[in-house]
Amino acid sequence: MGHEAAAPGSSVLGRAVEEVRSALNEHADVVADLFGRVSSEVRTGFAPAVDSFVGFFHAVDWKEPWLISILSFHAILLLVTIISRRNINFQLILSALTFSGVFLAERLNTFLAQNWKSFSTQNYFDPQGLFISVIWSGPLLLITILILVNTLVTLCTLMVRWKRAELRHRARQARDKQD
Repeated sequence: MGHEAAAPGSSVLGRAVEEVRSALNEHADVVADLFGRVSSEVRTGFAPAVDSFVGFFHAVDWKEPWLISILSFHAILLLVTIISRRNINFQLILSALTFSGVFLAERLNTFLAQNWKSFSTQNYFDPQGLFISVIWSGPLLLITILILVNTLVTLCTLMVRWKRAELRHRARQARDKQD
């Protein structure tokens, strides 16, 4: 008789477990479907951006001397930034100069759009400033971010050294008080 009473309870428990399992499986299917849709959308969403980048890359004549000069300038500036990473004062000045270059990009774009025939084979300088942003401002901002990260790492290192010196000083004071 005790065995018969346990059977109805266990069948209810078994049905509840089966319902939970079924609900979890349905939920997993919905999440998998949603993830599939999102990843598909992301992949198709990036396709136009990649196409635009490839089109931009092919539209530019990279052999023009002024473009080679700008790219060389950015490479040298990056090299100077890396070499001077221990000199925070110099990097502060370099950061101010790169910010100034980004700030003046709109004026530079306007000037270059008016005078492009004197140095280029085609007018790259659109009113929205896309070209100047990609070729001039983008690399300057990346260099500035590199300087900022270097400054933060240097500050963290300095704080650790300062705290260690403070702890050594407190330990020395405690030792002196004991003597």
